[in-house]
Amino acid sequence: MGGFREQREADELFLIGPYGLRSAQSRGRAIPEEPDPIRCCFQRDVDRITHSKSFRRLKHKTQVFLRPEGDHYRTRLTHTLEVTRLARTVARALRLNEDLAEAIGLGHDLGHTPFGHAGERALRDLMPGGFHHYEQSLRVVDRLEKGGRGLNLCYETRMGILNHTYGAPDDTREATVVRLCDRIAYISHDLDDAIRAGILTEEDLPPAVLSACGRGTSRRINAMLSDMIQNSAGGIIQMSEPMAEAFDQFHNFMYDAVYRNATAKGEESKVAGILGGIFHEYVAHPDKLPAEYRAIAHEDGLERAVCDYVAGMTDDFALRCYSDIFIPAAWAVK
Repeated sequence: MGGFREQREADELFLIGPYGLRSAQSRGRAIPEEPDPIRCCFQRDVDRITHSKSFRRLKHKTQVFLRPEGDHYRTRLTHTLEVTRLARTVARALRLNEDLAEAIGLGHDLGHTPFGHAGERALRDLMPGGFHHYEQSLRVVDRLEKGGRGLNLCYETRMGILNHTYGAPDDTREATVVRLCDRIAYISHDLDDAIRAGILTEEDLPPAVLSACGRGTSRRINAMLSDMIQNSAGGIIQMSEPMAEAFDQFHNFMYDAVYRNATAKGEESKVAGILGGIFHEYVAHPDKLPAEYRAIAHEDGLERAVCDYVAGMTDDFALRCYSDIFIPAAWAVK
């Protein structure tokens, strides 16, 4: 079996435009590997991320609403999938590398904590030197997956994951697309969830947002993506000035009305106590850590290993862990 990857790489000369990154142009992997006979390098990254344990755990991690009642609220996994689909749409329209955009999109939140950004803030206060989920996402793919061997992803995938929040001057266009699609996705679907929760109505949106983006989640996403596609040229990924202004208003509105909303975030004050209690327990009793994290503690330090373990927990696992440590177990008299 041979020739499939080579044919795809040849096809990319025509499918990917001058500002996209072709697979053959990748700077490669930290540990060199033989090329796959079928898949291009970024396709392999997509598969490695999709089959990782950290990716599967995203289905039980908070997006915005902490432990909501109902089956239709977003989780960190559904957010990741929505970002990835938007990024592929834009990448295809702009003749960029869809596989690279997909790999970055699927991997960008692998380092997110239980309980969403409340968990991230808790670990930031606990860890010497702080904690940022984008740095942890890179650590997951470089160090923690596959029993400490990491996924050995391509350089461009790794840097796209690391820079997905703030960007970097040498980002690929695919990384820039993911970063913008991440923001479009979360303000759009978080609004949808806030409306579902009864915290907001569509009429609460600023008039400029309704005028520029329309009504309904699908229509708003389509308006922003279409504007980005139509106004990106010469390798610069951007929205038109009117849409960029509406987007900024949308983003600021969501922070004021949802992300700092006392009703939506009422339970988040408990997160610091939960994760802090777990963190300090394992620092005090490192023998309780799973074997793979004890090995990390030996190489990278105890607090680093405990942080890795806690950051990787799902919401429910963290609650069970806290309960096992601090809540007396029921017992029956025989």
